[in-house]
Amino acid sequence: MHFDLSSPEGRRAAHRDLFWRDHGFLRVWFQNCHWIDEQMVRTNQPSPVQIRAWADAGIKTIINLRGGMDSGFHALEKEACATYGITLVNFTVKSRDVHPPEVIFGARDLFESIAYPALMHCKSGADRAGFMAALYVHFHKNERIEVAMQQLAFKYLHVRAGKTGMLDFFFQCYLDYAATTPISFADWVRDVYDPPAIKAAFMENWLGNTLVDKILRRE
Repeated sequence: MHFDLSSPEGRRAAHRDLFWRDHGFLRVWFQNCHWIDEQMVRTNQPSPVQIRAWADAGIKTIINLRGGMDSGFHALEKEACATYGITLVNFTVKSRDVHPPEVIFGARDLFESIAYPALMHCKSGADRAGFMAALYVHFHKNERIEVAMQQLAFKYLHVRAGKTGMLDFFFQCYLDYAATTPISFADWVRDVYDPPAIKAAFMENWLGNTLVDKILRRE
């Protein structure tokens, strides 16, 4: 569906899409908003009204981690950012999958190229935002991965027990490797990291835990 904001019906359709299909009604009063530092804030999908408020607060760049999809939320977000002078960057990441090295290093390069202060968001502000926040803390703030992983926590509504735990598993695989073979995170991603193997290892453990804990109900 194409959302044509130049027509009244197209604009109404975009707002309906944002509010109902995309669950925007849940985000009216709860934005899952957390400042990582004075330069970067993570949150859930902002509405046009919220984007205006962020512009008034000085935000210069919004990073949309959901990608440039054909949706009401994206059409309205593009328009609001253009209206209020915010640069919108679409940088797609996933909440239940591994990412190729190009995405990891693409995030590093992105953090070095955008204007700050900035905001990054996914739909709920929990998983994709948490993953990118961890990369921001490591690459941009030069913190250890152990510290960066704190961005993937339940206080941000991130749940490790589900498939979204693949994000945590990715970082933990680096820590496990580096514990016996000292190596920087960037070098590990470039020279050692094997996305299909990481995903297979996670799924094997995750499916096994699901079988034991949820189906067989073993203690």
